[in-house]
Amino acid sequence: MNNIPNTHIAPSHLAAKAHPQAHGLSTALILLLATGAGLSVASLYYSQPMLGVLADDIGASERVVGMVPMSTQLGYALGILLLAPLGDRYDRRRIILIKAAVLTAALLLAGASSGVGMLLAASLAVGLSATMAQDIVPAAATLAPEQHRGRIVGTVMTGLLLGILLSRVVSGFVAENFGWRAMFVGAAASIALIGVAAWRGLPRFHPTTHMRYGALLGSLASLLKKHGALRRAALAQGVLSIGFSAFWSTLAVMLHGAPFHLGSAAAGAFGLAGAAGALAAPLAGRISDKKGPELVTRLGVGLATVSFAAMALSPWFSTEGQLVLIALAAIGFDLGVQATLVAHQTIVYSIEPGARSRLNAVLFVGMFIGMASGAALGSLALAQWGWIAVVGLATLTSILALVVRLWPGAAKAR
Repeated sequence: MNNIPNTHIAPSHLAAKAHPQAHGLSTALILLLATGAGLSVASLYYSQPMLGVLADDIGASERVVGMVPMSTQLGYALGILLLAPLGDRYDRRRIILIKAAVLTAALLLAGASSGVGMLLAASLAVGLSATMAQDIVPAAATLAPEQHRGRIVGTVMTGLLLGILLSRVVSGFVAENFGWRAMFVGAAASIALIGVAAWRGLPRFHPTTHMRYGALLGSLASLLKKHGALRRAALAQGVLSIGFSAFWSTLAVMLHGAPFHLGSAAAGAFGLAGAAGALAAPLAGRISDKKGPELVTRLGVGLATVSFAAMALSPWFSTEGQLVLIALAAIGFDLGVQATLVAHQTIVYSIEPGARSRLNAVLFVGMFIGMASGAALGSLALAQWGWIAVVGLATLTSILALVVRLWPGAAKAR
């Protein structure tokens, strides 16, 4: 019996006109999935390069404004925990459309915020509804045949990761030239457009379970208890994400001060360096298909650890040299973090095909708890001890993630 649930395509000009490829998915449909994942998850990161400008505009301290990305990441973790499992119970297409509408409204509210309290509330709502990305990725895994799953998930993740990283470039430029409010309004428009495209072109999915909501949430703990591979993946990705988030959540504030005195556009431009990490997604997927995902997790975490540690050398460089070092390190750790994530998804999606939304929820709850913790700890470390403390935090947490992946029995837990 086929473990992948049957799907059927809703009437759609996009789906009808696309030419099917050898792996069973049309290029247009893969592009829609990748774009939808990228635009939705980008909403989590638009605020990061704008924090220096935003703090001055609404009169918030560095420590308080650091709560904005933390609130967004926390909302995302809660949304994955409470909403993402619904993808196994209901048609994912309907869930994605509802979340697109809510996310559009939340971004407009963020753009209209008159104080930090309203902005924090809007950021929480953005995080909750941006979990539509975590409905899109399992949809891609469900539609993909097993022999090409790593490659197709990697391709969709490339869109998602480019959304994360290029969002910083776009928001930095827009904030500096048109104001931070314009960025949120533009983001809302992009989500509205992807909602229309999803309504026209996204396949419908039959549910794989008829559990009640309470039982559905309860099964998350059961899955976590049952599968050692899931526990390892969630823990390793979560710990690794602490350093990743600490870096990106504090970079704009650090560059805003001495000795750099750079604006939001310069901070956002570092996303171009980090965007190289998105290239790791399809490559990691292909290696996972051929050599196994365990090798990819260890290589990815190792690369991230070395890249974070390299930034500790910055006091011995000139101001210009420090900027180059940070850019090179961003390329390295983004490659490592994103390759590790794709490999972890390949591991997790192979456990129980009928529970992919819930398995994905567990993995990403761990990841975004790490992201929220990293945003808070990074802001605290920068305020109390300076940039070198952020670098130390990122290096230490990456080493811990490597220990999890190298711990005896990791390969047997796949």
